Amino acid sequence: MAGLTSRFARSWQLIKASRAVLRADRSLLILPALSGLATVVLVAGFVGLAISNDSFMAALHRHGAMEDKTPFYAVLFAWYVVQYFIVIFFNTALVGAAMQVLDGGRPTLGSALKLALSRIGVILGYAVISATVGVILRIIAERLGFIGRLIEGVLGLAWTAATFLVVPILAAENVGPWQAITRSTALLRQTWGENLIGNAGISLVMSLITVLIAFAGFGGGALLLVNGLTVLGVALIAAAAAAILLLILFTAALTGVYAAVVYRYAVVGKPPVGFDDALIRDAFTRKGG
Repeated sequence: MAGLTSRFARSWQLIKASRAVLRADRSLLILPALSGLATVVLVAGFVGLAISNDSFMAALHRHGAMEDKTPFYAVLFAWYVVQYFIVIFFNTALVGAAMQVLDGGRPTLGSALKLALSRIGVILGYAVISATVGVILRIIAERLGFIGRLIEGVLGLAWTAATFLVVPILAAENVGPWQAITRSTALLRQTWGENLIGNAGISLVMSLITVLIAFAGFGGGALLLVNGLTVLGVALIAAAAAAILLLILFTAALTGVYAAVVYRYAVVGKPPVGFDDALIRDAFTRKGG
């Protein structure tokens, strides 16, 4: 219980310190919003394409040989490539802007997007690699049943850990996608290992806040509607939905800032101004030996 409490407290301190960076330039929140908007457009486009493609729909519901699902996996791979490209592109812009803020600069939306555009070839390459990994994990999960899903989960966590610093590396260094992956793995191994407790802590805190907002907003709104207070009920539900949307954007930006901080600490050996050395170091579990 004490360990859980200290972990929660450390995560809260991380949020407050990272929030100071976001407060320095709120335009950073625009980048996750653009990423979300592009993803919505992508989902609509792919859903329309899939529904209109008879071969894809047939393969989706087929449980025969591997080659029978080729159209499904082909579309899935294309979906992963485009989706990952969008997310990585805007994350690179976000992390690059966060690094400028940490250096005392004043990034603009234009400068952040310009940085991402300058890395567009590498971003596409990394998106293809990530899509390939995603499809392979999906095939393993489907072909091996419960064991396959366990393998997918373990390998997925390992991949996430190994690539945690890839986006900051893409934003800060002139390297290729494979080099970024191997460098990310090396940086984590030489410093804190693979247990990204701090990042998980941010997710835990934000998830808790989201649940509380949803419970109070949607639950309270439903009670108001049931009791005939329609205007107040609709207003409360709408406010809760807006608050959750803003929280999602804030969490995405906060995660980008945290990734920039971790990368900077791994390379330079000390955190930027506003971040406690012990706080960042203890957010990860060192390997023994």
